[in-house]
Amino acid sequence: MFGLASFTAEQRTKEVGIRKVLGATASGLAYSLSKEFLMKVFIANILAWPAAYFLMKYWLQDFAYRIDLSIGIFILSGLAALCSALLTVSYQSVKAATANPVNSLRYE
Repeated sequence: MFGLASFTAEQRTKEVGIRKVLGATASGLAYSLSKEFLMKVFIANILAWPAAYFLMKYWLQDFAYRIDLSIGIFILSGLAALCSALLTVSYQSVKAATANPVNSLRYE
C-alpha cells in the first residue's frame, strides 16, 4: 500500500502543483488523493466478506470447538484495514500536498 501510494503521489505531482497554485488547500489535496485509495479498500472489503465468511465456515466445521462467526468480526477487520490504509496513504498525500508547487512545475 505504501509503495502504491508513493507511486501515485509521484505520478500526480504536476496535478497537485497546479491545484496548489490555483488555490487548493493542503487538506483538500490530501483528501482528494486519499479518497481514491479508501474507496478501493472499502470495495475490496465488501467483496471479500462473503468469500471469507463461507471459507471460514467451511474450515471451522472440522474443529471440535467451534465459534460463531458474527458480522462484528468482519466489521472490525474492515475498520482495521481502512485505518491502516488511511495512515499509509495520508502520509504520502500530505507530503505531496505540502510540497512546494514550484519544484513540481519547474520542468514543464
